[in-house]
Amino acid sequence: MKALRIRTLLGLFVVAGVLSWAGAKLWDSLGTLPSIPVAASIVLALIAAVLAATALSLRNRLRAQRDRLPDAKGVDPLLAARAVVFGQASALVAALVAGMYGGAGVFLLMYQFDIPPRRDQAIYAGLAVLAGLAVVAAAIFLERVCKLPEDPDEASTGI
Repeated sequence: MKALRIRTLLGLFVVAGVLSWAGAKLWDSLGTLPSIPVAASIVLALIAAVLAATALSLRNRLRAQRDRLPDAKGVDPLLAARAVVFGQASALVAALVAGMYGGAGVFLLMYQFDIPPRRDQAIYAGLAVLAGLAVVAAAIFLERVCKLPEDPDEASTGI
């Protein structure tokens, strides 16, 4: 399994943001822009909390196992792999969603910030972007926690 690449996540964020900004501008010219839900930032923050809690739990269990503590519970490799896959998928989706809300938020800031309901929508979009970044950070932390150490035999042979 390959590690997440920050470049890929940043590219998804930027492309989704530009397309969302253009879509919001087009949609607004045709009628009213749909509202940005408050629940978007709440759901993303909950996903970030789950990923961070999983990473901290696995890190503590792996540390106890490495230190050979008597009451240490082992970590099932399949559980760790599933956690990493969930983290990677969450990071990819969060980058897209954060870009989408970021583009809509930039549109609202540029053209409709003086209207109070639209100002609230821009704030909700900003909170969703921050929560999306928290998901990405938690997923990267989880991935680093579950990363296997380098095998010295493979590193010396160049395989």
